[in-house]
Amino acid sequence: MLSVAVHHRLGNFVLDAAFDSAGGLTALFGPSGAGKTSLINAIAGLLRPDHGKIVVDGAVLTDTERGVFLPARKRRIGYVFQEGRLFPHLTVRQNLLYGRWFAPPMERKGGAPGEVDHVIELLGIGALLQRRPAHLSGGEKQRVAIGRALLARPRLLVMDEPLASLDEARKTEILPYIERLRDEARVPIIYVSHQIAEVARLATTLVVLSEGRVAAVGPTARIMGRIDLFPLTAFVR
Repeated sequence: MLSVAVHHRLGNFVLDAAFDSAGGLTALFGPSGAGKTSLINAIAGLLRPDHGKIVVDGAVLTDTERGVFLPARKRRIGYVFQEGRLFPHLTVRQNLLYGRWFAPPMERKGGAPGEVDHVIELLGIGALLQRRPAHLSGGEKQRVAIGRALLARPRLLVMDEPLASLDEARKTEILPYIERLRDEARVPIIYVSHQIAEVARLATTLVVLSEGRVAAVGPTARIMGRIDLFPLTAFVR
């Protein structure tokens, strides 16, 4: 369960957004400048809001009234950026194993047998293990980045427009793996996008943002079907 309520001023822009999600893949959707990245940065601990409360699975990450602000490194949130940000001098396997160092010590020592192999199979990267990032496609890099984030045992996975830098062929390649991740990994996902086709295919919960505020939140099919939201949900960029 994820509960977010954030109020923060950035110059002339005011982020005043609140939503709850029961898990699955929650998409933050809206045009550029709607506040999507600011909101996930607040969730991840990269932005300290002026006011707000953020709770993930019962763990209070931010509560300004009580003076609680857990540092990003202690939040157990995996963050996948637009580019994979892999270590160029390490192989795919070494990049994946690097993620294990960020898992809690007890979980790192007592991790389930075959956990690494399961993530490799889940993301279809078994044939890439000895390669270095320079020899991977954009879609392959993103799958490795997702795997590295999963092996850190996150309580929440944040994906900030992970397909934005990919061409259509690479997007088509990676979408089924994100679907598998949503259905099989049992890690709640916050997924940022301004591409309606991605959101319609992937999201179980849709949060529509407009000018820093939540215009609507709920099951994707229901939100997509609301005529009053058509100006916000009908565009493709």
